[in-house]
Amino acid sequence: MATELSSTTITNILEAVPGIATVLRSPVADAIVNLSRAAAGLAPFEKKDAHELIRYAVRRGLIRSDEGDRVAAEVDGVKIERPAVKPAPKHAAAKKHAPKRPVARKKAARHHAAARSKAKKK
Repeated sequence: MATELSSTTITNILEAVPGIATVLRSPVADAIVNLSRAAAGLAPFEKKDAHELIRYAVRRGLIRSDEGDRVAAEVDGVKIERPAVKPAPKHAAAKKHAPKRPVARKKAARHHAAARSKAKKK
């Protein structure tokens, strides 16, 4: 006998078991996320994601099979050039944009000097 689960029960299960949502996640959802990141230049383009979305569109009747085949062939025919990874900004470059606070540095220097002179007097 099958048991029906309400949407709140399913939500509670997904919240209770960490990581289960990613296991149950649709391959189409993954393809949409991956292609969106690739379009924004945040991740590399993967042909498998495009094929997953094309298959989904054909299954749902959003596009005809012949159009799906044509688009898949176009995707397969494209040579993908991977952009070079941008190097992380160096420490000096990061400091360039950091706000300068000379007053705080002077106060700290005076505080350290006063602490040293007190230590010497003891």
